[in-house]
Amino acid sequence: MNNSLEIDKKVLDLAKEVEEDIKDEFASCDGLCLVNTSKVLNAFINNNVSAIDFNGTDGYGYNDVGREKIEKIYSEILGAEDSLVRTQFISGSHALTVCLFACLRPGDVMLSITGLPYDTLHEVIGIRDNDSSLKSYGIKYEQIDLIDNEFNVDKIKDTLKNKKVKLIEIQRSKGYSSRKSISISQIENVVKEIRSVDKDVIIMVDNCYCEFVEEKSPLEVGADVIVGSLIKNFGAGLVPNGGYIAGKKELVYLASERLGVPGEAKEVGPTLDMNKKILQGIYMAPAVVNSSLKTAIFASRMLEKLGFETEPKYNEHRSDIVQSITFKDPDKMIKYCCGIQMASAIDSYVKPVPDDMPGYGDKIIMAAGTFIQGSTIELSCDGPLREPYTAFQQGGLTYEYGKLGVMKAITEILK
Repeated sequence: MNNSLEIDKKVLDLAKEVEEDIKDEFASCDGLCLVNTSKVLNAFINNNVSAIDFNGTDGYGYNDVGREKIEKIYSEILGAEDSLVRTQFISGSHALTVCLFACLRPGDVMLSITGLPYDTLHEVIGIRDNDSSLKSYGIKYEQIDLIDNEFNVDKIKDTLKNKKVKLIEIQRSKGYSSRKSISISQIENVVKEIRSVDKDVIIMVDNCYCEFVEEKSPLEVGADVIVGSLIKNFGAGLVPNGGYIAGKKELVYLASERLGVPGEAKEVGPTLDMNKKILQGIYMAPAVVNSSLKTAIFASRMLEKLGFETEPKYNEHRSDIVQSITFKDPDKMIKYCCGIQMASAIDSYVKPVPDDMPGYGDKIIMAAGTFIQGSTIELSCDGPLREPYTAFQQGGLTYEYGKLGVMKAITEILK
């Protein structure tokens, strides 16, 4: 291990100490993994998955029985009336865009109640100017910030009483912000408050990075529609692209028309040779998410012991797979990301550098030696080069690979 990665002996010794500290957290992760694995296995058995379902379609993709089976499995796992699981989605941001444009019409109001959404949605919404944004179609945007990582319930209810809001957006994961991620219990509580004022407003949840981190999905506590990516948790590093939208049948149908063609909706969408990969991905997802959580817990405790700010702390409740580390020093942040890259199977010889990226307002550094481009369920670390210089680490297909990556990254910042 030392010969290939040159991990500092002090880091190796610290890792042994840390793994003693985090035994209880690892045991909790294993219990959660068993619950979610059982949920997945039941969905496969209940829907009679067979080798025939591996076959894909081309062209228009009519009568794709495997695709239909996949969407039934996703619906059962997530507690949805219906699901749209398609490789035609480029990313989670694309799936979110499709869902927003499907649900909103000119003159409608969209309200974010978790503050500013993730950077890649700024031009989608019109926070940054773009002629193809929701704003350009006359769709209005408002936001209510969290207060001490909790929903501002009074302001949310006052807004709903005084204004007709069509859609409320909740982003569970923290994105590039300093706040905590949103738990299922928080969503359950705020949904009850919202419904006490408005029974009809659409509650949409950005579920990226959060699948299988808790036992329930947002749909099971009252959300109307949720959105996620197949190159994050649910793809388990096996699915090369795609995303999903799940929830109320009528909203999923609208999204399918927006993604495809009005009138054809879910009936079209060729799967080519992807059905088997999507099925394998969801089958392995609980175990891969388990590894990602353990990697995050390990990183949090290691870096906390070295004096860095980490969120969440190693023994705090988690709602997503993201681990944030605040360095307060751009050089240390860059070195840590470089260390993650150096311990990657792919492009380990490449040195990541901060640069402009489409959809982002700041220079971004991204370390991701991944088999699938942009796959954040594989070990990756990224963040904007702005104060307080916080990196956001996620993923780890196995805990062992994740552990090695973290130890190498720490070795780099200690040099």
